[in-house]
Amino acid sequence: MSKTIKVALAGAGAFGTKHLDAMRRIDGVEVVSLVGREIDKTRAVAQQYGVRHATTDLADSLALPEVDAVILCTPTQMHAAQALQCLRAGKHVEVEIPLADSLADAQAVVDEQRRSGLVAMVGHTRRFNPSHQWLHRRIAAGELRVQQMDVQTYFFRRSNMNALGQPRSWTDHLLWHHAAHTVDLFAWQSGGEIVQAHALQGPIHPQLGIAMDMSIQLRSSSGAICTLSLSFNNDGPLGTFFRYICDHGTYIARYDDLVDGKDQPIDVSRVDVSMNGIELQDREFFAAIREGREPNASAASVLPCYRVLDGLERQLATQG
Repeated sequence: MSKTIKVALAGAGAFGTKHLDAMRRIDGVEVVSLVGREIDKTRAVAQQYGVRHATTDLADSLALPEVDAVILCTPTQMHAAQALQCLRAGKHVEVEIPLADSLADAQAVVDEQRRSGLVAMVGHTRRFNPSHQWLHRRIAAGELRVQQMDVQTYFFRRSNMNALGQPRSWTDHLLWHHAAHTVDLFAWQSGGEIVQAHALQGPIHPQLGIAMDMSIQLRSSSGAICTLSLSFNNDGPLGTFFRYICDHGTYIARYDDLVDGKDQPIDVSRVDVSMNGIELQDREFFAAIREGREPNASAASVLPCYRVLDGLERQLATQG
């Protein structure tokens, strides 16, 4: 495909604008349609980014013959159904993490992708952050081996707010969203499949209906282990911190930055063409479309992560 790839983006909120900013820096890509929950707000964002079509209905965007691909930044609970809708309309699709909030729905998307032959990719951004890429390349080259990962995912969300501090219309989830990043990354970096997984959770929030604290332990077939702590109760510092304890050195990654065990910065600026993980993720999506290949973080390649999440959910359900 040599022509400009024309994109519809659904979900013009906090994360959707990250993709809009990223696509401004990618040649050969044009956003031609924007889908949002409220038409006035959606039109305002469309005007800001020079997008000529705005709607509240994804079907309107899919009906546009010029649309080649869709990026979904909509609420988690809509991801699988909308991904299926895109694939059945003949459009390539990139779904923000998570692919689904159930294993059955994730499997349905993978099955439809295989039937259609289109690109279906999931926003497992940690595979694209330069910090994690730097480590992955050394692991792949045999220079490092992960012994243990210790991960902290901490937010302060005792009310239902998005990343911009605005009220959101849906409920986020520590297991199906935030744990998905680490479960997939651990398998990818350890070079094996996850063979053991255990979870504990704290009390359920009386209004939000979700656990606000969670602890997860994983073991890879490579022998590496991972401990993941997640909280919506943590009042700073916020974000996700990854400690890699390796056979040669310790490394701490925070999004696109990396330091060693002595807190000395590691230059990852030359790992890829950008220091922005979202941009690199989007570049992979469009490159896979042009080259007719499976992308890194394809729906099929991340499905094992959702099998682990399904097993953890079953464990948690028995804890009462």
